[in-house]
Parts: sequence; structure tokens; C-alpha cells
Amino acid sequence: MVRDERVDRISDIVHPQKKTYAETVFVLCHDMVEGAARDWMDAARRCDAICFVVRGFSSGTVYHPKKTVDPARDRRDLVAELILADLELVETRIGRIEKERRAGLSGAQKVEEQVLMQCKEALEAERPLAELALNQRQLATIRSLGLLTLKPVLWVLNVDESALLSGESDREVRVSCLIEEEIAEIADPAERAEYLKSIGLKEPGVDRVNRRAYDALGLMSFYTMGKDEVRAWTIRKGSTAPEAAGKVHTDMERGFIRVEVTKYDDLITLGSEKAVREHGKLMLKGKDYIIEDGDICNFLFNV
Repeated sequence: MVRDERVDRISDIVHPQKKTYAETVFVLCHDMVEGAARDWMDAARRCDAICFVVRGFSSGTVYHPKKTVDPARDRRDLVAELILADLELVETRIGRIEKERRAGLSGAQKVEEQVLMQCKEALEAERPLAELALNQRQLATIRSLGLLTLKPVLWVLNVDESALLSGESDREVRVSCLIEEEIAEIADPAERAEYLKSIGLKEPGVDRVNRRAYDALGLMSFYTMGKDEVRAWTIRKGSTAPEAAGKVHTDMERGFIRVEVTKYDDLITLGSEKAVREHGKLMLKGKDYIIEDGDICNFLFNV
């Protein structure tokens, strides 16, 4: 579940029977252990992004294949593992294309071969494939390989409490799993908020991880609201109104007519859907409208 203040504030205005948050699904892969470093890769290839949790805390007994705690070294080693695994896949596929050449290559195979050679050159130079900025046609030729270094990578550093409030970057989140366990055990929201405040945090680490995952994947949320439900929906940034409608129901995309859009800030400022309409803030948009983060949508359709 992705905790979302906007869902809560919309619900405070609409008073629905239920509210539904967006969800992020984390697939728990095997731990990285000596001699079985790649056991997790098959599962990772089926995911949209990779999230590595790296040990950064110094307290307690050091259970680590390298016998010491060194997050920077571990990150380098993990990236090297990804690059090596991708290089093996790319070289295997190039070898198969070489065998298929005898029967003549199709235009698509020729494009694939060119892309694979670009990938091989980058990987041999120890560069992740995400740095190549391949276009959609090129990506389509190698998508079935499930290349790991094409995926966004999010780093989670499990640190001591004293290091929790410093050093985060766009693709790194600092958490303390011990503190996260304590937060999860506090059922009362007010008590939880007070505890977070006492240790200098505004939100739990899991919420920060979810937000960074959204950013890494280029995702955002739009909302639907009514007396039955207020709900957050996840779409890619740049999605059109019909594409967003399809997230709610395929019939809505197929029979899309237009969408009524209420801006979240307008609803909060004016206090009700009726006031939004009275102030002329309700917008009617067509098929070309690009949904913006926080839009509250009512889709009109006919099938």
C-alpha cells in the first residue's frame, strides 16, 4: 500500500464508504550469499525495477560474505554482477543470430543484431545499458531478454539511527529496519506521527521507498472520487486521458468521450465538488489531454 495524504484529504471532503490507496508490489528475491549470487536474477528479470537493500549499519555481529561492512563496495559488486549477467545473455543471443545468418536474416533481426552489438560494447566497458538511451524501436528488439541493467535501480541503505537523516540522493533511501519495525508496531496514527517527529522523521522509510520507486519508474497518481469510494490509480507520466480511463475499466478507454477534471488543489481550497463547479474550475478535456499528477477524474464513455 502506498500511503497517500491526498487520498485522505479527498476522503475528508467526500466522506466515501471506503478509500483505496495505490499499491507497489515488492518481489522478495533470494539473499545475496557466497556461491549463489545470481539465484535472485530470474525473479528480478520479471520486475519493472530492482531495489537493492545494502547493509550500512555497524552495530551487532557482521554477517556478511565479505566479512566487513562497506556499502560502496557492495554497490560496485552488485552492479558488476548485473553487467556480467547481461553480457552473457547478449553474447549468447549474438551467437544464435550468427547461426541464423546462414538462412538469411530478416530486417528485424538485422536491427536486433545492431542493437546487441551496441549493448555488448557498452557492457564490456562496464556501462549499464540504461546509459545507452536506446529508442523504443531498439528496445523492442531486446525486450524479451529481460536485461537487468536496462531496469531502474533503487538503492536502500539500512543504516544506524544516527545516520538516518543524512546523505540521501535521488536513487538512494536511508532506512533503519529496526526503527521501521518499531513504527509498524504502533497502531495509533497520532502516536505513530509523534514517534516519527521525536526521531526527526516526517514519514516512515517504507513511504519514502515507495515514493522513490514511483520516481524511478516514471509513475504518478490520479484519483476518482464518489460516495462509494475515493481511489488512487497508478499511471505512467505522459499518459493520455483514454489511457488513464483504461486503468479504471477497459470499456472506459474503448468508449471514451471526454473526462471531467478537478485539480486537487482546487478541491482542497474550495472545499467541495459543488464549489469547484460553481467557481468554473471543473475542466472538460478530450482524448488528447495528458493527465497530470493529482488530477481527480470523472470519465464519460459510451460502449
